[in-house]
Formats: sequence, structure tokens, C-alpha cells
Amino acid sequence: MEATDAPFDPWSPTFLADPYPAYAGLREAGRVHYYEPTNQYLIPHHADVSALLRDRRLGRTYQHRYAHEDFGRTAPPPEHEPFHTLNDQGMLDLEPPDHTRIRRLVSKAFTPRTVERLKPYVEKLAGELVDGLVADGGGDLLARVAEPLPVAVIAEMLGVPEADRAPLRPWSAAICGMYELNPPEETARAAVRASVEFTDYLRELIAERRARPGDDLVSALIAAHDEGDRLTEQEMISTCVLLLNAGHEATVNATVNGWWALFRHPDQLAALRADHSLVPSAVEELMRHDTPLQLFERWVLDEIEVAGTTIPVGSEVALLFGSANHDPAVFADPAGLDLTRRDNPHISFSAGIHYCIGAPLARIELAASMRALLTRAPTLRLAAEPTRKPNFVIRGLEELRVEP
Repeated sequence: MEATDAPFDPWSPTFLADPYPAYAGLREAGRVHYYEPTNQYLIPHHADVSALLRDRRLGRTYQHRYAHEDFGRTAPPPEHEPFHTLNDQGMLDLEPPDHTRIRRLVSKAFTPRTVERLKPYVEKLAGELVDGLVADGGGDLLARVAEPLPVAVIAEMLGVPEADRAPLRPWSAAICGMYELNPPEETARAAVRASVEFTDYLRELIAERRARPGDDLVSALIAAHDEGDRLTEQEMISTCVLLLNAGHEATVNATVNGWWALFRHPDQLAALRADHSLVPSAVEELMRHDTPLQLFERWVLDEIEVAGTTIPVGSEVALLFGSANHDPAVFADPAGLDLTRRDNPHISFSAGIHYCIGAPLARIELAASMRALLTRAPTLRLAAEPTRKPNFVIRGLEELRVEP
């Protein structure tokens, strides 16, 4: 199959500024495209992305069934081993039965009822952060509100003491750099360093919680292990890192992407300010409109066919969430921003067995920060044109400077 000539270029500043016209070109050109620079099959349509997320012939890993050489892949360089040890044993990159076992334990902390009990804490913290921003006459919404809120919440759930939280975000950012397409060696070295440091810290925290258990998720995972639900220490460490990374990365970027979209659509912002009951549907629409996670990868474990194209075992498919969320076959006026949109089956939280376990918490955090900003900074305005991060897969801003 020939490589697509649609304008998909994930390293181009023009594409990164606005990838959605390129996605429209991909969708118009067909349902599957081989993209040679990353050796992936691009899947741009909502129906196909949704179906493949649920297709058990695809997996987040292949190592439960194939050795690297049997799968036609090269093993990662030995110097990258700390990153892969950490990453590959988190439940996001595991398949059943390991995925099922770990997710069953962790899911107890993320039931709607459990998460609902966190709501007063989340709302109180969101209000305090916004009050601080307003008292200072404005500043960077990312650094002052969008980032500290979800980091504090997930750290609180895990039982990370407040005094230990400063390195969490830098560690996470370095590790997440490896999720971009064809990351350079410098990115890999930073991810390895962060993996080693984060792992060392969590080993100490787990030892501390073994000696003195608390009312937190790390203590609960230790107790479950001791009661017979087998969880290795590495699985525990990898799970904690995954929960921190996934538990705030998308929320941070959804917040700043969302407010940047609102500032560019003053009619929608005015409607939201006039009617705060729109907050729940606004959260969903903003996540759809400028998707924080643009792409999710799957390995082809058993041969599949998409629209007459055979995709062989050993291939990698790139499920384009951002494109799927702008598919006109599913969304009326997909390029437009409509905070009253009711039929909104976006897939920003993925689907299938890897559906985001923290989606209920993310929604509470996004709604809490939005309500705090609407009520405590009712005339919030943009202070400077933001700069977008030079990333494709995880889409966000370097900063978003605002004034109350």
C-alpha cells in the first residue's frame, strides 16, 4: 500500500498549531493509511478507532505472546531498560490476565462513589488556587491552576507527602516525552533518569507504608498484596507512576486547551458565564474540540482488515483520537465549538479494556476548576498569545497567561 500524501506531518509547526485540517484530508482520502516515517497505519475515522480500541486482536503490548524477534521488532537498547521496566509493567501497557488483575485492585479507588467523596477536597483546592491567581493580578493559568490541582489530588490519593511533591511533575513530563513519535535520544536519556529517580522514591515510599500504613492507595495496594492479590513491587511502582502521569497529564492539557478555545470563541465563553449549568457539557465539548491525547497506539497481534486493507501481524496502528473527535459522520459541525452539544460520544478517554480508569475524577477536576474560574474570576481574559508545546501525541500549551 502506498504511503498517504495527505498533509499529515507530526513534526511540522504548522501541523502542530492546528492538526485538524490535516485530519480532514486523511478522512477524505480513506479509512487507513500507511505512514512510512513512523512505520504505522493511521486510522482517522471515529467508527474504526472506536471498533479497534475494543478489538482483542490488537494489544498495547505483544510481549505476552511474542518475543521481539518473532514479532519482527528490535528490542529496546539496554541503556533504555529503566524506562521500559517502569513503563511496561503499568496496567496501561499490559494485556490480560495481568492487566485484569492490576486494574481490579486499582479500580476500587476510582469507583464513582469513591471519587464523589473527593469532590469537596477538589473544589476547595480549586477555589484556593484561583483565589491566589486573582490576588496576584493574574499569571500563568497552567502553572497556577491547571497543573497543581490534579497533581495534588492524585498525590493525595497515592499518599505522597506534600513536601515530596515538587519533582512529580518534572518526572512525569520527562517520562511522557517517550510517548511522542520517534523520540530523540536526548528525550530517552531524560526519561531514563526520571524513571530511575521516580522508582527509587517510590521504593522508599512503599517501605514507609509497609511499616506505617495510611489511608491511601499505596497502603491499600500493599494490603491487597499481603492478603493474596499478588502484585509485585515493580507492578506497584509502575502502577503508581501510571496513575500519577495519566491522572494529571490529560487534565492539565484539557484545562489549558479548553480555556484557550474559549478565549477564541467569545460567544461560547459569554454563554458559559451566563449559565454555569453548561459546565458539564462544556467539559465534554472542550475535550472533544481540542483533544489532549491525539493518538493511541496498538500492536496487531492477529491479522486484521480495515476497509479492504490487510494489516499484518507485527504492525502498529495509530488510532487518531483527535481526528475521530472531528469526524463529521458523528459530530455535526465538528470544527465548531458548541458547549450545548448533547450527542457527544468523544473518545478522549479511550474505550475498551483500557478505558481511562480516572475519567470520573478527571471530569470532577475539570468541572471544579472551570466553576472556580467562572465564579472567582468572572472577567478572566487572555494576557498574551500562548505558545503551543512542540508535541503531537500529548497536545498542550507551554503556558496560558491570563488576567482577572
